[in-house]
Amino acid sequence: MTPAAYRLGLEFAAEMDAGDPLAHFRDRFWIPMTNSGEDCIYFCGHSLGLQPKTIQAFVEQELRDWKELGVEGHFHAKAPWMPYHRLLTRQTASVVGALPAEVVVMNSLTVNLHLMMASFYRPTPERHKILIEASAFPSDQYAVKSQILFHGFDPASSLLEVAPREGEFCLRNDDIEELIEREGKSIALILMGGVNYLTGQVFDMEAITKAGHRQGCVVAFDLAHAAGNIPLRLHDWGPDFAAWCSYKYLNGGPGCVAGCFVHERHARAFDLPRFCGWWGHDEKTRFQMGPDFHPMEGAEGWQLSNPPILTLAALRASMKIFDEAGMSNLRAKSESLTGYLEFLLDRIRVDQTKPAKFSVTTPRDPQRRGAQLSIRFLEPGRAVYERLTAQGVIGDWREPDTFRFAPVPLYNSYTDVYRFAQQLTEALS
Repeated sequence: MTPAAYRLGLEFAAEMDAGDPLAHFRDRFWIPMTNSGEDCIYFCGHSLGLQPKTIQAFVEQELRDWKELGVEGHFHAKAPWMPYHRLLTRQTASVVGALPAEVVVMNSLTVNLHLMMASFYRPTPERHKILIEASAFPSDQYAVKSQILFHGFDPASSLLEVAPREGEFCLRNDDIEELIEREGKSIALILMGGVNYLTGQVFDMEAITKAGHRQGCVVAFDLAHAAGNIPLRLHDWGPDFAAWCSYKYLNGGPGCVAGCFVHERHARAFDLPRFCGWWGHDEKTRFQMGPDFHPMEGAEGWQLSNPPILTLAALRASMKIFDEAGMSNLRAKSESLTGYLEFLLDRIRVDQTKPAKFSVTTPRDPQRRGAQLSIRFLEPGRAVYERLTAQGVIGDWREPDTFRFAPVPLYNSYTDVYRFAQQLTEALS
């Protein structure tokens, strides 16, 4: 929808909810309640997605099989545990736009990034830099700096950060590509976020991949804020690897097992150095218990240990919902829902009797953002955030001045957006 199609008033929000083909999915999730017994306005799916109501049954099935079968559950559970992680392969590949052999659900996000860098970050005296965005999530910064130090280089000279222009909040695609063109021969690895966690900006992953590969760089993405949020086409775009968590937009639960992508051109790159574990060993000979490691083809060859069945069960419940809803449908609602929120925020800024107290730092172009808007307060704003929290609005505050909120299409409504705008107006006054 264009901004001209939105209208003020609760009646419009109710009309939009009544005509929303995805509205019924909201009833599939547990919505936290306020002290007065009303649904909270939960805009924190970019940090932790809500719990699908079906998760309990999925997890209880595995608890029951463990109780009744013990170790035999590996082969005789209702969903045998030995190949259990593959119950998520097709759905995961669909969400990130990959071939089934290119994805695997394993470990946690930063562990996967380290495992991938062990194979794909191979610095030399001539080509040793890692390029990231200046406002990358801190865990990514810690990971790449530690990798640089591990290989005997200095982050002061080997860490290359691309930052917004002075006075701007988001990166320009041209600036990213120009930096890659200028510094590319010294860059060993480009590791960007698919969606920047602070601003919600979506990066042009296809263009970045092409620019990096033209210069001989390995290209990778942290998709923590992209998987389940925006349409992805990893196989077609062609990055070398990617990793993501499953507890944000994918609703797998706190600390849920993460995911990893390795492009099919590396499927049989058995000469790449890697950290090995027995679950990545060729399954045909895994239980011969031999001393030499023979990796499986594709992303599964980077597995280390037995998958955690209980968290995989929780993720299965959520991914089943994604299967039913469809990423294209979710994206359409996301653009409409976020656009409606932007429309109301613009009205709040215009209607204030004093100069505007905040600015929106997320790109206005719907193609350059996901299900998130971030506002930066121009005067102390934490008190506003705390007032909203006390009124049942759950968002995310980032020091020193940024409030991030995500209207998630699976379980947020237009009425949620309307109520949030009303609460924000009161909190600002």
